[in-house]
Amino acid sequence: MSTRGGGGDKQQRAVLHTLLEDHGRTYAEEAGITLRDTPQPLYRLLVLAHLLSARIRASVAVAAARELSDAGMRSPEAMKKASWQERVDALGRGGYRRYDERTATQLGDGAELLTERYGGDLRRMRKQADGDVDELRRLLREVPGIGPAGADIFLREVQAVWPEAGPLLDEKALQGARRLGVADDPGTLLGLAGDADAAHLAAGLVRAALDKELAGSVKEHAAA
Repeated sequence: MSTRGGGGDKQQRAVLHTLLEDHGRTYAEEAGITLRDTPQPLYRLLVLAHLLSARIRASVAVAAARELSDAGMRSPEAMKKASWQERVDALGRGGYRRYDERTATQLGDGAELLTERYGGDLRRMRKQADGDVDELRRLLREVPGIGPAGADIFLREVQAVWPEAGPLLDEKALQGARRLGVADDPGTLLGLAGDADAAHLAAGLVRAALDKELAGSVKEHAAA
């Protein structure tokens, strides 16, 4: 893997500055989640990571997460209490129709597991992992519907409040770096990004990975 992009440091810094300025909002922020190290925002982030991990547009996943939240399903207890049909309906209102029935079942099963094992509080999962990110990733993947991609998405965003999870720029973020023609080494990227935190940088890079036109626009604006 290379550690340098196609241009010099000044050009790469310009690209990353433009990316962060225009597309550096985290997916949690886009979904209306004010991320804090408290049970409800952490659970809402896990639900969002679950939805984003499916083969579906990120904008649809974000909209579906908002609908679940607006319907009151902001905690494992509330998710578990809601009926399967209520979960399906909320997902449908967000446009999350291709996977709505399976996802509604997984959300219910996941809420039950989190309630029984962690009292509905993901901080207890964090405590059990005891600073071991690989163990935290393994525990996340025990939640129904959270596979490798979902665990990576959660960790990518939660690093803003769980420092031991970062600095994390996962493979999807590095794909975005390569599309932008900048360094694809996490340490070099973070250095070039200056004061930007890894969660916001990762979000921007992932958007570049998912959207070729967005990446092209960032490069054009940075060069202007």
